[in-house]
Amino acid sequence: MNAEEILFDAEERMEKAVSVLKDNLAGIRTGRANPGLVDSLRVEVYGSQTPIKQLASVGAPEPTQIVVRPYDPSTIKEIEKAIIASELGLNPQNDGRLIRINIPPLSTDVRKKLVARIKELGEDTKVSIRNIRRDGNKAADQAQKAKEMGEDERDDVKDGVQELTKTCENQVNELTKSRENEVMED
Repeated sequence: MNAEEILFDAEERMEKAVSVLKDNLAGIRTGRANPGLVDSLRVEVYGSQTPIKQLASVGAPEPTQIVVRPYDPSTIKEIEKAIIASELGLNPQNDGRLIRINIPPLSTDVRKKLVARIKELGEDTKVSIRNIRRDGNKAADQAQKAKEMGEDERDDVKDGVQELTKTCENQVNELTKSRENEVMED
């Protein structure tokens, strides 16, 4: 691998790690209704696990309510079961056409647990970013040993990988901090 390929691979993988964190953070409850809470839920329908957003439109018409409107009304029972079975602690109300989910206010204990979970997700993401850095540095060392690049070029690649690492870790810190603030708001 040449220098550009190593940097491109590292950048792509680090961005993917940050993207996964964003998706995971979207599923964490705050004090207000957010369609992201149920977007990632999978529903057993038509013989397979299907994401809820492929089966229904999900919206938050009010700050304390999520509305799930199935495209196919025959799937409403399965969607309701998936919401009840999830670990979100939500109580859906099915009127035959759509499902309303009232979002109760968060207690201080629950907020603290959610913040701890956010920090844990952030740390996991940082660990995967550092693993990607290690892989990039290892690839640069191997390319230098194989005489595909010189020592100076290897050092430049390592510096580039370190810059990417810092940038992505800063993104992770910003994402987790803003999500923690949202959770702790009343």
